[in-house]
Amino acid sequence: MWTYHPDLLARPVPRYTSYPTAVDFTERVGAADYARALDGIASATSLSLYVHIPYCEQICWYCGCNTGAANRKQRLTDYLTALRSEIAAVARRLGGRGRVQHIAFGGGSPNAIGPVEFVRLLDRLMTVFDCSRPEISIEIDPRNFDAEWALVLASSNVSRVSLGVQTFAPHIQAAIGRVQPLADIENAVMSLRMRGITAINFDLMYGLPGQHIDDLDATLNETIRLAPSRIALFGYAHLPAMIPRQKRIDATGLPDQRERFDQAAFAYEKLTRAGYVAIGFDHFALPDDPLAMAAQAGRVNRNFQGFTHDDATTLLGFGASAISILPDLIVQNEKRAGPYRALVGEGQLPAVRGVVLSDDDRMRSAIISDILCQGRVEIAAAYAQPARKALAEFERRDLVSWHGNTLSLRPHAEPYARLIAAAFDAFRPLLCRDQAGPANMRQYSVAVVPVQRGRVPL
Repeated sequence: MWTYHPDLLARPVPRYTSYPTAVDFTERVGAADYARALDGIASATSLSLYVHIPYCEQICWYCGCNTGAANRKQRLTDYLTALRSEIAAVARRLGGRGRVQHIAFGGGSPNAIGPVEFVRLLDRLMTVFDCSRPEISIEIDPRNFDAEWALVLASSNVSRVSLGVQTFAPHIQAAIGRVQPLADIENAVMSLRMRGITAINFDLMYGLPGQHIDDLDATLNETIRLAPSRIALFGYAHLPAMIPRQKRIDATGLPDQRERFDQAAFAYEKLTRAGYVAIGFDHFALPDDPLAMAAQAGRVNRNFQGFTHDDATTLLGFGASAISILPDLIVQNEKRAGPYRALVGEGQLPAVRGVVLSDDDRMRSAIISDILCQGRVEIAAAYAQPARKALAEFERRDLVSWHGNTLSLRPHAEPYARLIAAAFDAFRPLLCRDQAGPANMRQYSVAVVPVQRGRVPL
């Protein structure tokens, strides 16, 4: 069982779906940098494409995604027109270079648009990029999913579908503004499997208002019965100052820190006992799923979609707020749909913020990724001793161990993996407990002191 360290859990840390993280992006980096990076893509470069649909038929109160109500047909039509234009513009820039191995549709809810519009988008991607039987995945809202959608996905060779389940408890669904009977999920799963789509993901949540272990247990029992091939289990983050729609949630019913920890630990134990393989700190997969096999082979990667077996070296994001990750650059598109459409309409790439990656950034990114994805990393000899000092507190608590210059997470250190990875984040001095001053902090930790541009070199 996991050991509870409340002082560690109280420290805020990023999810590290990229490094540097999105909050470290700057508006000094944008479209011109993105254009130069696209021009540098070689013909043999492996590509993943992500398409963002920032609309939902119904807005859930807990949701922190960049999404709005799909209640105005013209707004959706205009957005999709801009989206297809952006796709075409990037493809022209590439001129046939790069080979697409994965296409993902996310949101929002991609099924907030019509099935015909989805087919048009996918056809545009398959036509203008070098695509040869890529893996195609999509997120869907089960409340707006029907047999027509299942048929369209199957005929479009979609191989993986993620369902936003969150919880099966009716009283918790009502508390978070997402009422969807168990039958909705059962029907969606049955419709997909009947048409040959067996790679099905469930997104679940813990730490929800009014949620107790018994509620989570019941949801996990139904989940295990339905046997999705993957499960992502996320902790709810209540941030109403940043996410105004969360103000509709009664915060008095939220579990406290200890209850959240116990819920996460309970789910981890239950799912692994049921035969799911744990990947990282919040993903689970059946043993024959490609993600579980990638974990066994030490090939798991991480991007803003979470843990993945996708090993493409370049990810290109399309749509409002979408993020593109290239070897030397991370950029994000304009977040607001209106200004996004305007930029595309003017013939511009809509990338408006990001970061140009230095050698130091790439090294730190690789270390953070290995910690989160593989549970171990070899530190260059010159930096091993400072890193060991930075992580001494975690070593004392038996959360990490060292074998020469190789850092490994100890069994049951999963709840603290992101905090351990944060020792190598040059933008945030999270692990420094010494308040004596910058000089002491610099010699205490390998990567915890903000100097020059908010970073300190290794």
